[in-house]
Amino acid sequence: MLMLDRLNFIENKYEELSIKISDPSVMADQREWQKLCKEHADLEIVVLKFREYSKANEEIDAAKEMLQEESDKDLRDMVQEEIRELTEKIETLESEIQILMLPKDPNDEKNVFIEIRGGAGGDEAALFAADLFRMYTRYAERNRWRVEVMSANETDIGGFKEIVFMVKGDSVFSKLKYESGVHRVQRVPDTEASGRIHTSTATVAVLPEVEDVDVVINPNDIRIDVFRASGHGGQCVNTTDSAVRITHIPTGLVVSCQDEKSQLKNKEKGMKVLMARLYERAEAERHAGIAEDRKSQVGTGDRSERIRTYNFPQGRVSDHRIGLTLYRLDSFLDGDIDEMINALITVDQAEKMKMLGQSEIA
Repeated sequence: MLMLDRLNFIENKYEELSIKISDPSVMADQREWQKLCKEHADLEIVVLKFREYSKANEEIDAAKEMLQEESDKDLRDMVQEEIRELTEKIETLESEIQILMLPKDPNDEKNVFIEIRGGAGGDEAALFAADLFRMYTRYAERNRWRVEVMSANETDIGGFKEIVFMVKGDSVFSKLKYESGVHRVQRVPDTEASGRIHTSTATVAVLPEVEDVDVVINPNDIRIDVFRASGHGGQCVNTTDSAVRITHIPTGLVVSCQDEKSQLKNKEKGMKVLMARLYERAEAERHAGIAEDRKSQVGTGDRSERIRTYNFPQGRVSDHRIGLTLYRLDSFLDGDIDEMINALITVDQAEKMKMLGQSEIA
């Protein structure tokens, strides 16, 4: 009953918004109109599913009434089959509606910054970081998202000690937010003559892009240093001081950016990354006191949490949070990671539905 009350409220709100977005006086304020259109579109998904659910219930009531009045055996069999199909449809719709009614993550539709750092394993860890960068780049291409490198510290053999890049597109954070944590690789390095398997790690952090209104930085709290950009192995790629290092004095956070030839553009990129890191820090502190809320999510997003192992000898990738193993490592590293991400989303939704059900009972 509580769910039906909420759905009726949403439908009424949807109807009110339908009238508002058609009002010329509202349309005159483009910013307000776009905001209302976005809210209307978000509600529409739920409302259409609810109307489909209501129609199915009406049809099953009519079928049950017909069953009571009908005496012909063949017709009764047909009606009973229809009732069975409608019952299955209603159960499916109920599950879909419950998922749509889950609290939305306000960051889900945002672009993201991804930071990958080579961890334990030296050069092999840096090469693995490059493999992960390529994996996410290929995944972005499959989704028609855009990738923009913010800064990179490349090694002589083509790995990355660190790389920070931005992924822009539709609802990027909703898919990639589960990737934060420690990724572990087990394989025989090219330089290993004895064929011994080495274990290396890389850390991944996925940060939602934030607006100026989300994070306010006092200009007096930052120090900006400029220096010459350089390539891997110390190769100079710029003869002017275009690279920028931004230090947030209160927290000690440091961001470097040298991808652009323009010092101004590097500063703009660096400030975006800094804002994202400060936002992540504030969110982590906010969630620290909400233990149950964190438990209801797939992992904590903590960079120290080992989330996945890539085992080359066995050709498998295993996610330790949900116990899923896929035996197609090559295609996975080529960006075919939807199966894993969809499984993570499904488990996360199930946990949240469980928590929501408990809170409603309480």
